[in-house]
Amino acid sequence: MGQVPVENARVWPAPDHTRVVFDLGAEVEHSVFTLENPHRLVVDLRNASLKYDVTQLDLGDSQIRQVRSAPRNGNDLRIVLDLATKSRPRSFVLPPNDQYGHRLVIDLVDSGQQQKQSYAPVMSNNSSSGQRDIIVVIDAGHGGEDPGAIGPTGLREKDVVLEIARDLQKLISAERGYSAVLTRDRDYYIGLRERTEIARKANADLFVSIHADAFFKPQPRGASVYALSLRGATSESARWLAQSENEADLIGGVGGVSLGDKDKTLASVLLDLSMTASMNASLGVGGRILKEMGAVTDLHKRQVEQAAFVVLKSPDIPSLLVEAGFLSNPQEERSFRSSAHRAKLARSVFKGIAAHFSELPPPGTLLAWEKRRKGDELAYKIRSGDTLSGIARRNQTSVGRLKELNSLNNEELQVGQVIRIPTS
Repeated sequence: MGQVPVENARVWPAPDHTRVVFDLGAEVEHSVFTLENPHRLVVDLRNASLKYDVTQLDLGDSQIRQVRSAPRNGNDLRIVLDLATKSRPRSFVLPPNDQYGHRLVIDLVDSGQQQKQSYAPVMSNNSSSGQRDIIVVIDAGHGGEDPGAIGPTGLREKDVVLEIARDLQKLISAERGYSAVLTRDRDYYIGLRERTEIARKANADLFVSIHADAFFKPQPRGASVYALSLRGATSESARWLAQSENEADLIGGVGGVSLGDKDKTLASVLLDLSMTASMNASLGVGGRILKEMGAVTDLHKRQVEQAAFVVLKSPDIPSLLVEAGFLSNPQEERSFRSSAHRAKLARSVFKGIAAHFSELPPPGTLLAWEKRRKGDELAYKIRSGDTLSGIARRNQTSVGRLKELNSLNNEELQVGQVIRIPTS
């Protein structure tokens, strides 16, 4: 058998690591190790030869300073990456998919203390003034080695959704009482659970993941909005309760509840309440967004869909996945190439978010403080799973006050029923 060719290479700098990808003609055995003084990463590939000039590799804003190569032991290949900082390597091989053949992927995780942040610092959710910003984390799907869907003329989902996400961030950040955070602001890949972790670290009130759909036929078109399904919530609840490291620091967005000092039964109940509240809030804001999107583009589905997407599975942050349209549809691909169309989509998502939070601002925010100062009441539509005690807890009031304000004789609620909630 002949030597396996290394046919191409790519470098994807991210805030806390650099990904290096080698395209291979077939699967290959490999090993990696680091050296110091100076910092280097050595990659040995068995029975391989280089068919690509690694000295021409675009290193971008990465910790890689130079790439060198040489034959080794006759038929093997050694590639050396000269590094600016000490790094922890992790490597794995990937089988062929629709876009690529065999690949060797190496992540260089920065071991230094000065890691670049992927998002700007935002106001704490524990602001003592009670006038903090509403924080929206915007996730541009895919990125880096993962292009997402590819349109008939080659337009890539990862590029389209990044532009929409940037437009949305600008709109939200320009609005008084809001701050917006991007999970990625450039072309690199982030793991699905890492995206939700960024939202947790930012103390997000809402997480919105932007995507562009695809289908094997060109006819489907239109935007969709997804929230987490009950099945997805159930499996995620079990995962969280099974991991003790999660129990000590869980609910930041819905009430600041820690599970670390609770027994398993109570922890399960609190987690279920939190996820139910997050799902209901997701459906509420998702409906608003879908309505606004319907004014600027076709809708694929006219109601918020529910699915078990990993990226939606934060137990305490309302989370949505917005499919802005079908990139596989030639007409919609042409629309996605238009900056004006992308801006319209971003504005429609923004208007839906603003409409939701104008009616139901999170406690402790500037919008909630202004409502209290005016003596306004909030209107809330009952959704599946809501309880009067849960609504009272989320809005920092009592069951008795809710019953009095709404002339309720008991705690029974009907889906679709609208109740008033005091803001003071």
